[in-house]
Amino acid sequence: MRPLTADSLRGVWATLLLPLNADDSIDFARLESQLAVLASSEVDGLYAHGTAGEFQTLTEDEFDRINSLLAAAGKPFQLGASHPSAQVQLSRVERAAKLAPGAIQVIVPDWIPLNSRELLAFLQRVADVAGEVPLVLYNPPHAKTAVAPRQLCELAEAVPSLIGLKTAGGDKAWFDEALRSGLAIFVPGHFLASMSLLGAHGSYSNVAALSPNGAVRTAHDLDVERRIAEFFAAHVAPLQKIGLSNPALDKFLAAVGDWADVGTRVRWPMQSASAEQVEAARPAARRLLPELFQDSW
Repeated sequence: MRPLTADSLRGVWATLLLPLNADDSIDFARLESQLAVLASSEVDGLYAHGTAGEFQTLTEDEFDRINSLLAAAGKPFQLGASHPSAQVQLSRVERAAKLAPGAIQVIVPDWIPLNSRELLAFLQRVADVAGEVPLVLYNPPHAKTAVAPRQLCELAEAVPSLIGLKTAGGDKAWFDEALRSGLAIFVPGHFLASMSLLGAHGSYSNVAALSPNGAVRTAHDLDVERRIAEFFAAHVAPLQKIGLSNPALDKFLAAVGDWADVGTRVRWPMQSASAEQVEAARPAARRLLPELFQDSW
């Protein structure tokens, strides 16, 4: 596809989730069925290998196979090349770039925090390898190296192919400084309505895990956002409290939404949500958030 820019990277993007067999292998038939639903949905684009895609668990053969499927789906797409190892990540970037995605998502190598010179050196080399494909920096709250708004501006100036940021966002002062970078700022789906008022441009959306079409239709509805927070407080926060990971939570949301056969299983050693937890949450989701479920997905 045509490379995205900081001006054209917008909207609600949905992630591929890994449907897993009992032995933790990927069920590619179910993955292709999920991809078909997403490709016909109203979301602005699709991406693979973010946190919810369990990128750190993938073999390189799995990574390449998923990329090939996504590239052939006929929907705007981005590929995550993230990996805790800078060396593995660089190899993933090189292979992903050959499929001409709209952008490649990367993380700061994760184990030992990088200083500012190391971070710049990492992004410059990744950009060289990605060539004409632009970069989006994934920097969620659990990242080992946190990139502050001022540093973000410096990176954007030094690495022209850096076009976007995945972040938890912040208050008005945070956005005022971050927006000076000129990057597209993407925030969590359940904050998109309120943070759009501060300048956010879109979301790699956890709400799309619950309902792809519903996430698009209600993206800027503050009342729906308030009710999503109510649902999350009652049914997602308790799962976080007992230690479920973000991938487990997104699969839980997809199971509650029931728009594709994703399943709740996450790869070992992560813990999965139970069928009982899903069944308990479904009536509440449809009662609190009917706008998300006006059609089957």
